[in-house]
This record gives sequence, C-alpha cells and structure tokens, in this order.
Amino acid sequence: MRTATFCVALAAAALLAATPADACTNLIVGKKASADGSVMVTYNCDGFGFASPLSYSAPGRHASGEMIAIRGWGQQAEPHYVAQAPYTYGVVGLMNENQVTIVETTWDGREELRNPEGYLDYFTLMDLALQRSTTAREAIAVIDALVQEYGYNSTGENFVVCDKDEAWIMEIIGKGPGRKGAVWVALRVPDDAICAYANASRIRQFPQARKADKKLGFCVVEGECMYSADVISFAREMGYFSGKDADFSFREAYGPLDWSAIRYCEARVWSFFRHHTDTAVMDGYLPFLNGNLEVCDHLPLWIRPDEPLSVRDLMNDMRDHYEGTALDMTADLSAGPWASPYRNQPVNFKASDGTDMFRERPIGCQQSGMTMVCQMRSWLPDALGGVTYFNMDDASMVAYVPVYCGIDRVPDPFRRENNNIREFSTESAFWMCNFVANMVYPRYSAMIGDLREAQTELEDFYAADQKEVEEKAAAMTPGERTQYLTGKTLDYTDRMMKRWDKLARLLIVKHNDQIAQPSENGVVVSGRRTSPAYAPAFIDAVKEQTGNRYIRPSAIQ
Repeated sequence: MRTATFCVALAAAALLAATPADACTNLIVGKKASADGSVMVTYNCDGFGFASPLSYSAPGRHASGEMIAIRGWGQQAEPHYVAQAPYTYGVVGLMNENQVTIVETTWDGREELRNPEGYLDYFTLMDLALQRSTTAREAIAVIDALVQEYGYNSTGENFVVCDKDEAWIMEIIGKGPGRKGAVWVALRVPDDAICAYANASRIRQFPQARKADKKLGFCVVEGECMYSADVISFAREMGYFSGKDADFSFREAYGPLDWSAIRYCEARVWSFFRHHTDTAVMDGYLPFLNGNLEVCDHLPLWIRPDEPLSVRDLMNDMRDHYEGTALDMTADLSAGPWASPYRNQPVNFKASDGTDMFRERPIGCQQSGMTMVCQMRSWLPDALGGVTYFNMDDASMVAYVPVYCGIDRVPDPFRRENNNIREFSTESAFWMCNFVANMVYPRYSAMIGDLREAQTELEDFYAADQKEVEEKAAAMTPGERTQYLTGKTLDYTDRMMKRWDKLARLLIVKHNDQIAQPSENGVVVSGRRTSPAYAPAFIDAVKEQTGNRYIRPSAIQ
C-alpha cells in the first residue's frame, strides 16, 4: 500500500476552538448581486493566539491504491488512511485552480451527534473536497461521499461552497458515536441575493424531493437544494422532530438557537444585511437580537441588496463593529477614552456585584488569525479569475493582498515556517500586522486614521493594477500566466510588508508620549504637536463620576 502525508490548509489544531469568543464569519454574494458579475465569499477565522498561514498544494496524478494519512485534530493518536483520488487539483488557501472555494463557520449543535471515531474533521473534509472538485455542486457531493465512507468527527458546521457561477450554503452534523455519515442540507443562494453565516445554524425549511437520486445517494431539487436522504427520518429517530415533513426545520432539529447564538452570531448577519438594505427594515429585528422571540424568531436567510456589492464593499463589511447602530461599540463609556470598538474582557463576564454581563461580538475582532475575501469570475481564465484577497490578522487592521488561484508558490511572509506564533519576526505577515494593530488598539481614535491611510493606499493600488494584470494575463499561455501571476502576488505581498513596516515606524514616532505630530504621506513633518482629545462619552462619564473634582473654577484664569 502506497501512502502519502496529508497536511490541512491552515493551522488546524488552533481552529478547534469554536466558541462564541473564538469563531468565524462568512459573507456571501451571488453573481447578480455583485457589481461585476463575480461570485464572492469572505472568511474571518477567529481564535485567540494562533497564526493562520496561507497554504499551497500542487496538482498531481496518483497511482491506483495510493492512500493518504489523515492527521487532523480528532481524538486519534495514530493517523487514519483515506484513498487518494486519481487526480488532485491545485489549491491555494481555500480556493482551488477551478475557482471552487470552501469556507466555514462552526455552530456545534447537538453534542451527542459528534462521532469521535470518524476520520474526518471539518477542515480536513474541506481540503479534500477542494482537491477533488471542479464545481460547487461536485464539492458537496464529494463531502457527502467522504463522510459516508470515513465518518465525520466534528460538531455542527456550515460550509459555504462556491464556484465562478454559484454560491451554496451547506449545514452538516454527524450522527453520533459509532455511526458513519452525516445529516445535511445545502441550498443555492439566489444569484441576486446576499447571505451570511457567523456560527449559528440558519437553514430552516427547504425544498424537498420525492426520493433520493439513485446515482448520488442523496436528494436533489435541481438547481435549488441538495440534502441527505435521512435528514428528516434521523431527526424523528432521535426525537428532535415529530411533525409533517413539509414543516421540518433543519435549524430547530439540529442547531436550535439560544440567546448567545442570536446576539453573538446572528447580530453579525443583521449588521451585514443592514449595510445593504433599508436600515429601518433591519432595525425591526432588534427585538430578536435582544432575545424577544415573540416578536420575531429568525432573520431572513438571505436578502436582495439595494445596490450591487463590490470587492471593496465586502472588505469594509469585514471590518464592521456595529458603527452607527443600536449595538455601536464606540458610543458609550465601555469604549474608553479612545472610543475603541475592541474589548479585552471575555464575551461573558460578571460585575463586582455578581451581575451577569456581556460584550458585543462584531465581525471585526482582534483575535482573527487570518481574513480573506474570495472572488470568482467566470469570464476570465481560471488561474486569473479566482482571487483571494488575504492577510493575517484582524480585517480592520490589515490591507487585503490579492493572491491569484493560479500561482505555484506562496509568498514568504504568508508561509507557515515564517509565522511562528512564539517568535516575533519582521519577515512574518502575522507579526507585522499584529505589531501595528497592537499599537492602535489601546489608542484607537488617535491612531486609526494613520492606519486607514496606509490601508486605503495599498488597496487603491491593488484595485487600480487589476485591469492591466487581467489584460496581460488573459493573453498569455497557461505556463506564462502561472509565472506572471505568481510574480504579481509576490510583489503585492512585498509591497504590503514594506508599507506596514513604514506604518509601524510612523506610529511610534508620531504618537510618542501620547501626543500627535503632523504627518504627510506616512512621514512625520514639522508642525505643531497636539494632544488628541478623549472620547466625549468618556469625558462626560468622568464628569458625572467625579463631580466637581476636575471642573475648572470660573474665577481662576
């Protein structure tokens, strides 16, 4: 038996933590809801204390009988072996050479349905599906076939599976100890709609077929829905559902919401939708976010946006902290003197009198190990059409770097060996981005303008450069295109690293000793130094708490 070692795409062990404090977000855009006809999806992978580098696996042909060793984060001490596919496609990050992209968020669901004997955790499953699929629909079929044969050992999971034409959402959960396979349902996001996930089950009712497809082994409502043939009967067997098939809700059976899932997860979805439709309509869901299910017990699964979304729109959406909403994290005393949208305490905490407290959990958060905005374009050659805008850290604090799916190596600052979580390095994208971010976090309102200037400068440059790249690369042979796109990706990454080094040096000089010196084009210039003002909400709270202590007597000039 021939064997080969298999490596998951990211730092998989660190991704195991999928609690409300350590979790993820996906924003999804159908091709008719995008400004240029592309399918788009995003991914913030959140979890304190881990780096999430960019991976690459080359395409290849494999001998009959070849097996691969699976070393995920399950309970097994020894590797399990899975049959290799005859041919595997190249994968960069979470997009393969055919522009198939798979991202995820975890929602746990019913703990008794986790099967520790299963071979496949969710991230291994994603990576295998990317290596073996040419379309989103094929990837979903591959996922089903793999869990049927080898077993699934993770908890409830949402996969967003996209290609250059379609976006699908897939919710999946195992069947418990000793039972292979999984129950799942997948829905196609309408082409003119946007959708989102943030660690809660969201699919309720779905279109149903009369019987399973004999060839595929699962049910298909053509172009709309796919689901495991036993998704309803298994729920009946387990006592999760007893009504009519037409009334079956996947969410209520396998991942019922509690207040935490609503406020920490669905609120992210609400805020994304609110950016792209009537705000008054979305504010009508605030009672739901506050736990009042008598008014409403769910958000829409997807909406039609008022205007088509661009890549830059999605980048900004990934930086959201509920600004300008009822959940705004910058508008009260908890934001501190520098109006910060970041909080250091856990999501759940207690006041000194024992009162249970919580903090908001926005899309943009400091614990992201990486962030990406993926764009799939049907009118361009695959190697050029698929772009992952990528960086390592909080989306709010980084510039997104274009990485084409047709490259043949990863830029050094994004490579695993250059991103040691325990050792700072100026050659590491993770550490350079965190270096800057951790200067800005404590003095947010004073410093964020300097970061936004550098961020906008880079992302404007990358956007402006795409037209020329597309024109040149489209006319090349496949081999020439690979080398050209690899070179562009390396150059883009190098430009980001140099600009972030310049930004770090600017911040320490410009804001030394908690003052601010004037700057132009990222360089300190001569001029008057100023003392940035505290946030008004903080000043007012100090006045209220201290009474006359800091009020200047009017008689003393």
